[in-house]
Amino acid sequence: MEKTKTNKKFVFIFAALILVGGSYGTYKYLHSLAHETTDDAQIEKNMNPIIPRVAGYVTKVYVKDNDFVKKGDTLFTIDNKDYLVKIEDAKAALVSAEGSYAASKADIGTAQANVSVSDANMQSAGGNIETAKIRLNRASNDFERYANLYKNHTITKQQYEQAEATKLEAQSQLRILQKQQKASSFQKNVAAARTNVSNKQADVAAANIKRAQAMLDAALLNSDYTVVTAAIDGQVSKIAIQPGQFLQPGQSLFYIINNSEAWVTANFKETQLNKMVVGQKVTIKADAYPDTDFKGTIVSFSPATGARFSILPPDNATGNFVKTIQRLPVKIAIDADNDAEKVKLLRPGMNVEVDVHLK
Repeated sequence: MEKTKTNKKFVFIFAALILVGGSYGTYKYLHSLAHETTDDAQIEKNMNPIIPRVAGYVTKVYVKDNDFVKKGDTLFTIDNKDYLVKIEDAKAALVSAEGSYAASKADIGTAQANVSVSDANMQSAGGNIETAKIRLNRASNDFERYANLYKNHTITKQQYEQAEATKLEAQSQLRILQKQQKASSFQKNVAAARTNVSNKQADVAAANIKRAQAMLDAALLNSDYTVVTAAIDGQVSKIAIQPGQFLQPGQSLFYIINNSEAWVTANFKETQLNKMVVGQKVTIKADAYPDTDFKGTIVSFSPATGARFSILPPDNATGNFVKTIQRLPVKIAIDADNDAEKVKLLRPGMNVEVDVHLK
């Protein structure tokens, strides 16, 4: 009788195990038809690197490890004495360039005035030459008449010599005026050449002003760069600098984590991707907060498997080939209708489990 009761208990327990196992197996099978899951997934957030743009020694650090900062908050300052000197040097260079430009413009005015004077002298000389030619022509005609009269002994030798002197004087006066005209023409050409030179010098001076202004702007900008501020709201990482430390431009110092925006990078097996598409809804469960489910949406698939982006990607063409199922990174956005305060609690690198709803 005792043995029969034991056998009945065993059968009952065995049947219960079969029922529970079958129910669980059926549930997992039906679940797998409409879901794809993976626990190879991590939280991602934008990590803004803090990189100085100028070299120098740190004078003061205003933040500590894990501090929360607002956009525009000062993180640290760099000694700006050298940059202030460069600003003064650039200002002096700008003043010098502006002085050179003003002198060049004055030279242009003087040269143009000389051109005008020379041109006026040429015009005046031209008018006087025409008058001198008329006088010479009249004096020559008078001389010829007096010469004929002198041959006939009609006039005295004194009158003849006086007509000859008048002719010679007219010829001399004409030559003098012609030489003056040539001199005025030469002076005009010289003044015009000086005007061209002055114009080019003014162009060079104007370019020097722009160069000096650019140097001043650069000096002012570098001086501003000695005050390093936060570009976004967020939380700083471990601060690895201290006063007196020398920094180089482009040196990555620490990060500011943007806690207001997060997403998940889930690495799915290639055999899981045949029914997954952009836009499908996802349930996300973080290991750190197992009682909270976050809602997400698939937004994109990586263009290559994760192994292809590694430092040493596998090369299946060498050695003995062993087929390994590859994983493809999938970006999952955390929906905006989640609790914002709980999203802020998620940290980059935290492990999560994702469940993609295929239907």
